[in-house]
Amino acid sequence: MSSSPLDAFALSASDGSPRPNKAAEGAHLGVGFLALIVVGTTTGILSPLCYLWRRRRQRRLHVDAEVDAPPMEKFLQEMAKEKPVRFTAQQLRAFTSNYSTRLGSGGFGVVYKGQFLDGVKIAVKVLGKSSEKAAEEQFMAEVGTIGRTYHINLVRLYGFCYDQNMSALVYEFMESGSLDKYLFGERDTIEWEKLHEIAMGTAKGIAYLHEECQQRIIHYDIKPANILLDANFFPKVADFGLAKLCNRDLSHVSNTGYRGTPGYSAPEFLLKNHPITFKCDVYSFGMVLFEIIGRRRNTVMTSSESLDWFPKHVWEKYEKGELVEMTKTCEMEDKDIGKVERMSIVALWCVQDSPEVRPPMSAVVKMLEGGVEIMPPPRPFNYMYSVRMNALQPPMISTSSSFCSSEENKSYWYKETTPIEKDEIQIVTH
Repeated sequence: MSSSPLDAFALSASDGSPRPNKAAEGAHLGVGFLALIVVGTTTGILSPLCYLWRRRRQRRLHVDAEVDAPPMEKFLQEMAKEKPVRFTAQQLRAFTSNYSTRLGSGGFGVVYKGQFLDGVKIAVKVLGKSSEKAAEEQFMAEVGTIGRTYHINLVRLYGFCYDQNMSALVYEFMESGSLDKYLFGERDTIEWEKLHEIAMGTAKGIAYLHEECQQRIIHYDIKPANILLDANFFPKVADFGLAKLCNRDLSHVSNTGYRGTPGYSAPEFLLKNHPITFKCDVYSFGMVLFEIIGRRRNTVMTSSESLDWFPKHVWEKYEKGELVEMTKTCEMEDKDIGKVERMSIVALWCVQDSPEVRPPMSAVVKMLEGGVEIMPPPRPFNYMYSVRMNALQPPMISTSSSFCSSEENKSYWYKETTPIEKDEIQIVTH
């Protein structure tokens, strides 16, 4: 019997079971191979595309994760930047291009200009080795005080280097240098509005050291040379080589010798065994205010070889009610007279003989800001005429409140009032 070409199977002659037709079997194999080729080609094309899509999606998710939640490593690196870093001598040599640019020098050592790898400018102070003990004390004083703090009006300590060959401190670089260069004629003068801002910023920095740190920090060497200015003449207190930490519950600290710079140091340093308090910085700041007001050194030798002491001149003008007339000789505009008059009164308060009578720096800031009624200061500089222990005792006052309580309410130095105009000053007359 003949088979039809449409028959897929034929019966077996022996058992009747179906068996595949060979032609049909070949056709099915051809279709299978073709399907495998198509699937393989499609997979070969789609697999790289899928891989690239997955990589792009993972990368996008990783970026999103960095934005939303920084990795722990990045967090720890940022935290490490908040504390002084210990650098090696080789690193400092690289930062300063082998100490090629010298910024200045003094008894402490030499300061060089440098730059971190990321372009941040720095000042590297290499401490001198003339006295190993003194160098160590200065190193520990600076790292132990400014290294613990951060305030916009305090120069920032990035790190340090200490080994058997050298000790150095790495600070932020202040483009405009120190205030004394502008007050004493070495550089162009600064306008009065900016000088008032410099005085305010310096006062805030010292107030932070005295009243806001966990442990009070006494600077001991406030002077124009230690007030640094950035490119915008924003002030920052620097040079903590004489600074000292003290507990807040202690009324005074013990010192074994004179500290500071003559002309700025408080009179209590001249008396043997006299208690030293944080108010010695207040006195020094008052002397700085006088130099800002006069834009000159406080002590000048005249042609007749007599001493012209500007703070005494300010007191005499205040006592006669002639402060306004004095300000007119300081080459200032009418809009600045109120600020200079206010600064003069505050300076007279700061340089009081008795440390207890001097205002705390937070009160100094308040008085410099204006809008308060400044009380008349007692006569200062009595110690110059009677150098004995009772010369620095507080004067008798007609109130039952002690200076400790008046430090809390500040009523001894000023009274709160509603300011009429921004630059108007309220001063109680005698």
